[in-house]
Amino acid sequence: MSRIYSDKEIIALILGADTSDFGFRILVKNYQERIYWHIRRMVFEHDDANDIAQNTFVKVWQNIHSFRSDSNLYTWIYRIATNETLDFIRKKKRYVFSPDGDYKDLLLKNLEDDNIFDGNEIEKKFQKALLTLPEKQRIVFNMKYFDEMKYEEISEILNTSVGALKASYHHAVKKIKINLTDD
Repeated sequence: MSRIYSDKEIIALILGADTSDFGFRILVKNYQERIYWHIRRMVFEHDDANDIAQNTFVKVWQNIHSFRSDSNLYTWIYRIATNETLDFIRKKKRYVFSPDGDYKDLLLKNLEDDNIFDGNEIEKKFQKALLTLPEKQRIVFNMKYFDEMKYEEISEILNTSVGALKASYHHAVKKIKINLTDD
């Protein structure tokens, strides 16, 4: 049976001269899957999600010494992953698409062509409804609905007020309901 380490223990291991590699492997093992799925829900493509997750953990490694324990380690990693994903999306929009191209069309195509996605038609319709949301609403919805995060945690990650997040989530839910009932 493997031992479960607290965030403080993981950070102490990473900061230790002789234990840094071991500590980082534990950190990755503890958070890799959740971070991957957070990213995957934003980009819908396995290879892109893997690349962004890897970049996220590289940034975590490079910046762990500046981590302030006043926030949760997972929240800090999640913020890095979110920022890396948003940077990736912005770059892809800028360099891959002409001004009239639509990144959402690519995400929809990725969803349609995804051989890992095993959802039924209702799940696919739900995912398509998510793609109709503005980027910020989609991210807030994903964090609240899929990751079951509290508004306070989302506020810390996105640096947005709780009130604005509640409004974004409310609007997202209304739009999704409309999209799911339209045929």
